[in-house]
Amino acid sequence: MKILLIGKNGQLGGEIISEARCFGFEIVGTDRKEVDVTDKFQIRNIINTTKPDILINATAYNLVGIAESRPGEAIAVNSIAVGNIARACKDNNIKFITYSTDYVFDGKMGSPYGESDIPNPLQVYGSSKLAGENAVTSYYPDNSFIIRTCGIFGGLKGSPGKGNFVLSIIKEASQPGVLEVSSEQIVNPTYAVDLSKATFKLLKEKAKPGTYHLASEGYCSWYEFTKEIIKLTGIDKEVRPLDRGGFSGGVYRPKFSALKNTKAKALGVELPSWQEGLRSYFNYLNYTKP
Repeated sequence: MKILLIGKNGQLGGEIISEARCFGFEIVGTDRKEVDVTDKFQIRNIINTTKPDILINATAYNLVGIAESRPGEAIAVNSIAVGNIARACKDNNIKFITYSTDYVFDGKMGSPYGESDIPNPLQVYGSSKLAGENAVTSYYPDNSFIIRTCGIFGGLKGSPGKGNFVLSIIKEASQPGVLEVSSEQIVNPTYAVDLSKATFKLLKEKAKPGTYHLASEGYCSWYEFTKEIIKLTGIDKEVRPLDRGGFSGGVYRPKFSALKNTKAKALGVELPSWQEGLRSYFNYLNYTKP
């Protein structure tokens, strides 16, 4: 079966390209220079050209803080474009997979969120992603998969223009001073390779269309995650917990947004723990302790 991947250069897209072939799929990837995801005519043209059986959308506007002052950009990529892709897939009878986020929840429940829990985003970014989810379920519920994940990290450089949390901490660990990291935000950091593999396992298990949570097993605060990163670097660095009250980078963020993998686990699809994922990422980076 042939896959068309939109967003091949992101930290998730790159791993999807690598894993697709391991699972026996033919895959064609595009980047923003080849296809503007917000241009519905370009989307339909690439579909007509490649004639895929499955379309995976790995694009996202994920600059959470900037989205507050540029909501139109976030909505264009995370909502309108996703809806247009869903409609194009429906018109061509293509299976559609797109990724969403833990930020569709407000984090007030105090425990991991399941697929059936009611979203309530706190900021523009989460609202735009939820609008994208709603567009998919409105236009093409019969053959679409919405995969929510949390705290994704991967790739040699992370996400274009943003990097990722792990690479940022590794860089900051080598600089003087104390690291202050949020202790009140609880997440399950997810390695992009593990997420990619789980996505393809879901396809192989012939899962029914719908919303799935695919995130690392277990959860932690960003402070606890940072402590584990520092331990793996071997650098002697003081890390100090900081309670920001769920407000950082100019926006409110959910305090407890870890996700619970219920539906996929029932099919035997489960990701490794966040600790295992982090160790795998360090191995991938071929990190050498100083």
